[in-house]
Amino acid sequence: MMDAPDTLDTHAVEFGAADAGQRLDRALSAHLPQFSRARLQALIKVGVVHDAAGPVTDGARKVKAGDRMTVTVPAAVAAEPRPQAMDLVVVFEDQHLLVIDKPAGLVVHPGAGNPEGTLVNALIAHCGDSLSGIGGVRRPGIVHRLDKETSGLMVVAKTDAAHAGLSQQFASHGLDGRLERHYTAVVWGQLDQPRGRVEANLGRSETHRTRMSVVRAPRGRAAVTHYEVEQVFGDMASLLTLALETGRTHQIRVHMAHIGHPLLGDPVYGRGFATRRAKLLAPAALALDQLGRQALHAAVLGFVHPVTGKKLRFVSPSPADLSVLMTALAGP
Repeated sequence: MMDAPDTLDTHAVEFGAADAGQRLDRALSAHLPQFSRARLQALIKVGVVHDAAGPVTDGARKVKAGDRMTVTVPAAVAAEPRPQAMDLVVVFEDQHLLVIDKPAGLVVHPGAGNPEGTLVNALIAHCGDSLSGIGGVRRPGIVHRLDKETSGLMVVAKTDAAHAGLSQQFASHGLDGRLERHYTAVVWGQLDQPRGRVEANLGRSETHRTRMSVVRAPRGRAAVTHYEVEQVFGDMASLLTLALETGRTHQIRVHMAHIGHPLLGDPVYGRGFATRRAKLLAPAALALDQLGRQALHAAVLGFVHPVTGKKLRFVSPSPADLSVLMTALAGP
C-alpha cells in the first residue's frame, strides 16, 4: 500500500439513501463534483480514501446508506514536461482557467517527434505555482486540442474543478447550450448549398494509420459537421463557418474532403487537389504557398465558467496568413 504524501485537502462524505447500491467512485463523484471521476478512481487506488476500517481501494465497491468516507487529496507533484517560456497570446485568465489564441505550428502535447517546445511546456512555465494539480500532477488540463497547424482559441484548466466542469461541457459538444465553437476554413470549390450538414463515421485509415478516414457504420465513431458559406471566390474556393456536433480527430478536414471540398493547403487530405493551385491567379498562388498549412482557424469559443457559472465568449480574428490568402483569392 502506498503511503499518502503530504496532504492538500481532506473531504468527509456521508452517503445517504439515494447513494445506496452505487459504485463508490460514482457515489463520490456526486458528492465531490470538483473532482473528475477518473481523478477519484486514482485516489481510491493509491489508498487515500478511508472508511472507519481503513483504506478502501476498490472503486467498484457498493456503498450503503450511512457509510462515511474520508478523501485525503495528496499535494500535486511536479509535472514531467519541463517548463519552457514562450510568448503566448492569453485572452483571458483567472485562478481556474485560461484561454489562449494558439498560433499555427505549435504542438499542444509533448510526444514522439515533439518532446519539447509544446503548448504544455509553455503553459507550465506561464502558470507556475497557480497550477493546483490536474489529476494530482501540477500540469495544465487540456480538455480539447487543435492540430499543430490549426490556429485559434483554446481553453485550458488550471484546477481539477475547472478540468471536470470543462470536460463535461466539451463531452456534450454544445448540445446542452453551454458550449459554442465555430471555425473558419477556406475550401476548394463552390458548394452546391449555402449551408449543410455532413454526417459520416470516422476511424483510422486502414492504409495510412496516421490518418483518419470516413468508414462505414458500425466501424468508427459517429461524427457530424455543420457548415455555412460566408463568401465565394469565383468557382475556385469558398470561405466557410463550421460548427461541430462531435469532436473527432481531424473531423473538419476529413469531412470536407469527403464531400469533395478539402481545405486549401491541407497536405494530407487535400493532396488530390494540389493541381488546382496552377489555376489560381499569381497573388493567390503565392499566398497559398506562404500559408503552408491547412486553411483552418478556431474563431469563436464560448462556454460557461465551470466555477463561477458566468457565460464567457471569445472571438479570434483570422490570423495574418489566412487573411492574406482570402484577400488574394478575392482579387482586385
